[in-house]
Amino acid sequence: MKLNQLARRTPAIVEDVEDHVPNDVIARRLRELGFVAGEEVQVVAAGPLGAEPLLVQVGYTRFALRQVEAARVRLRSNGIGA
Repeated sequence: MKLNQLARRTPAIVEDVEDHVPNDVIARRLRELGFVAGEEVQVVAAGPLGAEPLLVQVGYTRFALRQVEAARVRLRSNGIGA
């Protein structure tokens, strides 16, 4: 499952961030922000038009991500406690 598919207020665990090209700047930045394997994430809210942007919480920090950015974050298939 991808982060942009996660139901709101449902905790999940990051598995990894997908690189689309070698040395992917966006994927690297997501990792720097804390989207790393083992971290708990959840979608807190979504914007009114096309669910853009998503308000995502990783750890104790919240970020606004576009759908295409959230789609790069892969989650563990069985969520918390996996």
